[in-house]
Amino acid sequence: MSEPLTASATDTIFAVATPAGVGGVAVVRVSGPLALDFGAQITGKKLRPRYAEFCHFKSADGDTIDSGLALAFPGPASFTGEHVLELQGHGGDVVPQMVCRRLAELGARPARPGEFSERAFLNDKLDLAQAEAVADLVSAGTEHAARAAQRSLQGVFSRRVDKLQTTLTELRVFVEAALDFPDEEIDFIAESDVAQRLQDIETQLQALQREARNGQILKNGVSVTLIGQPNAGKSSLLNALAGRDSAIVTAMPGTTRDVLRETVSLDGLPVHIADTAGLREATDPVEQEGVRRARAALQQSDIVLLVIDASVTLEAQLALRSEVPENTPCLEVFNKIDVIDQPARLDLEEGRCWVSAQARVGLAGLVTLLHDAAGLARAGGGTFSARARHLDALERTAFHLQRGRQQLQGYAAADMLAEELRLAQQELGEITGTFLPDDLLGAIFSSFCIGK
Repeated sequence: MSEPLTASATDTIFAVATPAGVGGVAVVRVSGPLALDFGAQITGKKLRPRYAEFCHFKSADGDTIDSGLALAFPGPASFTGEHVLELQGHGGDVVPQMVCRRLAELGARPARPGEFSERAFLNDKLDLAQAEAVADLVSAGTEHAARAAQRSLQGVFSRRVDKLQTTLTELRVFVEAALDFPDEEIDFIAESDVAQRLQDIETQLQALQREARNGQILKNGVSVTLIGQPNAGKSSLLNALAGRDSAIVTAMPGTTRDVLRETVSLDGLPVHIADTAGLREATDPVEQEGVRRARAALQQSDIVLLVIDASVTLEAQLALRSEVPENTPCLEVFNKIDVIDQPARLDLEEGRCWVSAQARVGLAGLVTLLHDAAGLARAGGGTFSARARHLDALERTAFHLQRGRQQLQGYAAADMLAEELRLAQQELGEITGTFLPDDLLGAIFSSFCIGK
């Protein structure tokens, strides 16, 4: 792993910021102390700040490499906080690389993955959560995920973390100030509201954890496995949710032999669906393998949909709940209501809905059920994006606050409470980059795409 930059880095970097391949326009981005000098040498012009100017991009011997727009952003009023140059020329694989070779001849070097965002962080243009939101915005798979990433980029998540940090700091200062005056015969724990303030902080943290989990779900989605007896309509349900004939559907039991996977967006929630073979005692070796794979898929699921043929006896079908791993939500989907002339229904409290996959009836209720089981309120404007490392940091923060409360309640140990508050602050600081382990920065930005 390469070492992260320092804020005093003096080299100038470049990268093609648009995807590789044939396209109308390609953008070459340059950042560093010599970016604007290189722009003047390539275009033969002194570029006006923040003005799109048509130019010819020249080689060392004066030949025209390409023609397009050049934009200059003098630092610190730029994305990275350094001088930034953007050359917008024709797309394709060859011409942008010719521009890059010219930049290398002038003394710039290729950027590492995420190095532009890394410099923005190191130059205090973005905090770490905002920098990660840039990558989340680029990779967003749904409109809701893109909006959530945009909110994080605008600082919504960071401000929530900072507010919690401030409240923690105030409590920590109070506790440590009391420790500095041991001769004062005042039981500050008994006579102050420390316990209540600590409880309020934990309540705020729990709310932040819930919203962060929602943000991660919008980013990564949930894994859902369809199980049921043969001919319960699992493949028909997959096709209905996917909006196309992804799975083969016949009246013959055992048609599905392998695990068929589809990813769909259901009202803003990315859902990775696995359609499995019907669970039963099979004699056909191929079907037996399909059942084995179905059980393996169950172990990887966030949510299980038990698809039930509402037109036949329920007892054997409901017995399949025993196949579902412990602590995995199992929702009951009563299918084929058109056969028995029943209306579509939804029972959120019991985790059940009644649908007809064939007739495409009741699917809205199923989507609501999935949102509820995922712990995600209807994807609204208030959700921000979050990553696994953010959730881990929040979990570690909660652990230290809990430890602090135990020390306070069990032993009235103010010194131990102060230490746990310090550790909680440090864990929170990893989210925005206030506190940062030496190897974390390089690990984060190495996952970004080139040019970001």
